[in-house]
Amino acid sequence: MAKIIILGAGIGGISMAYDLRALLGQRAELVVVSDSPWFQFVPSNPWVALNWRKPEDIKVHLPEVLAKFGIGFDAAGAKRVLPEQNSIELNDGRTLSYDFLVIATGPALAFDEIEGLGPQANSISICHVDHAAAAAERWERFCRAPGPIVVGAVQGASCFGPAYEFALMVNTDLRRRRIRDQVPITFVTAEPYIGHLGLGGVGDTKGLLEGVLRDRDIRWVTNAKLDRVAADAVEITEMGEDGKPKGQRRIPSALSMFIPGFRGVPCLMGADGKGIPGLANPRGFVLVDKQQRNPTYKNVFAVGVCVAIPPYEQTPVPVGVPKTGYMIESMVTAVARNIEDLLAGKEAQHEASWNAVCLADFGNDGVAFVALPQIPPRNVNWAGQGYWVHMAKVAFERYFLRKVRKGSSEPLYERVVMKALGITKLRAKRPPTPTAAE
Repeated sequence: MAKIIILGAGIGGISMAYDLRALLGQRAELVVVSDSPWFQFVPSNPWVALNWRKPEDIKVHLPEVLAKFGIGFDAAGAKRVLPEQNSIELNDGRTLSYDFLVIATGPALAFDEIEGLGPQANSISICHVDHAAAAAERWERFCRAPGPIVVGAVQGASCFGPAYEFALMVNTDLRRRRIRDQVPITFVTAEPYIGHLGLGGVGDTKGLLEGVLRDRDIRWVTNAKLDRVAADAVEITEMGEDGKPKGQRRIPSALSMFIPGFRGVPCLMGADGKGIPGLANPRGFVLVDKQQRNPTYKNVFAVGVCVAIPPYEQTPVPVGVPKTGYMIESMVTAVARNIEDLLAGKEAQHEASWNAVCLADFGNDGVAFVALPQIPPRNVNWAGQGYWVHMAKVAFERYFLRKVRKGSSEPLYERVVMKALGITKLRAKRPPTPTAAE
């Protein structure tokens, strides 16, 4: 019986475990390895940070849930991946061997790369449920003594949607408390323009998001490099289109939240502080081919934010490419099918569509976009706005948490609805290229 280890227990890792169990049944031993016994629904963290949710509302205790479906679980966490030995060294000194490894760790948060950045320093974070819970306490103290707020995403960030969400949810919450007039809000981003999102925009996200920020009296600064976060201000350098500094600014702030840059998690890094050669790039992101398979270690696959994807385009300030939820799920589907084929003695040939469906909630409305595929050029390139986005995200949160608790990979009605909308997880197989004789 083949042993498959899934490293990581987030959206990608749990979806991976359920997809493999559905496809393989008892033909393989599945073990999920994580450094926490809890699944957390990361898209809900902005709600937690504003006390619109409690941490327990968006968490699922995994050991008991996975056991119901015959999936092993180990919460020791990985110290280092040893791909040449087909094994993982755990934090408690044990070693687990595998026939196949699926890396779904998500990223490490690079707060240390900017002075004063992060929940242990001068800014709050919504990247982890524990960070968001701590931010909720800060938020209540702030509202008792309001002042200016700065929200944004730093140079090298590859996840911009939550920054927009948080800035606009903050606006909504302050209006509900009747103290919005006491709080200047500034949005600071490495993007070359509002709504770029690391993707060159999707539909008219530039016009939509500029209009939303303007309507909510939120000022913005683009092409910004964050230099330092102080207790009472953020210090930035504005860059010109040529990539050269235009000038420095100090923006007063009583509360700051920035999406940090990402890098690979420690178990993917070598002794030199760079990614394990052959497995990951120097930043620690896993190298994969079109089948989500590592080119050097053929029994290693990767899904989600830990995957190495080059920037879509060169920008004055570096920005990364986001990996949205549905894009991650498309990677999961491709990997599950490829492992199934390899176990059957076939070649791995399934490619993820990398289609993206994103819901950005602002508390009283929101912006949604559909990018098929996520990286241009696209077959579908659409964005829309309305209260329905808020309701759709609330519904999706409940739906996904139910999937985790019930062990469901992809219910029939989900496949039917998505297919009707032309949104698929796998790339259509291309017909063979005719030969000259044909």
